[in-house]
Order: sequence, then structure tokens, then C-alpha cells
Amino acid sequence: DNIGALLRGTKREDVERGQILCKPGSVKPHTKFKAEAYILTKEEGGRHTPFFTNYRPQFYFRTTDVTGVVHLPEGTEMVMPGDNIAMEVHLIVPIAMEEKLRFAIREGGRTVGAGVVASIIA
Repeated sequence: DNIGALLRGTKREDVERGQILCKPGSVKPHTKFKAEAYILTKEEGGRHTPFFTNYRPQFYFRTTDVTGVVHLPEGTEMVMPGDNIAMEVHLIVPIAMEEKLRFAIREGGRTVGAGVVASIIA
């Protein structure tokens, strides 16, 4: 959910897109999680080519985006457009997230996949 809030004593430049408002200590930011994702086909507007471990797209959670590094499961060499995949993601900066949070996978200004946080690792 989104709200509008007046925060007395807080300057506009102190607030960044993607930040959350919560009780102190109630939410922990994370950088590593297991995800279930679907990669769009080129007909759906997605990638034309497969990707491999160490693929670095943007992950959009709620209103924020962050670069993440994809790690494919042992024995999975590549992910083709149209595939469903269980993968591990390592974000370059921590963000507030919980299991079942949905996200979009984007590259070059277009959405190439969608997924859900299956479990938090760290």
C-alpha cells in the first residue's frame, strides 16, 4: 500500500524513492533471496536471447529498483525466454522485503521477467 505522510523536520532531499516508513527495528533489509521467476518471450516483449549465471538486470520491488546478480541452480546452464526458473539473487544494496513479495525484472528500459521472493537468505 502507498500513503502520503507529513514528516515534520524531514527535508524533501532526505527522502529517497523506495524508502519505507515503519516502526524502528521492525523491518530488516536483505540482499540475498531465492526467487521463482518467469522470463518473458520476445513475443511478450522480453529477451530474444538466453541468460546465464551472473546476469545483472534491475529488480523492481514496489517503487524502487536495484541491480541484482542472478545465480542459477547447479546443473542449469542457461535460462531461455519463456522459461520458469528458481534462482538465487544477490542485490548490490539491501532493501526491505519479505517472502511472497512480487518484483519485475528489467533491462534496457523494458520488462523481461516477473517473479516472487520464495525465501530470504540474508
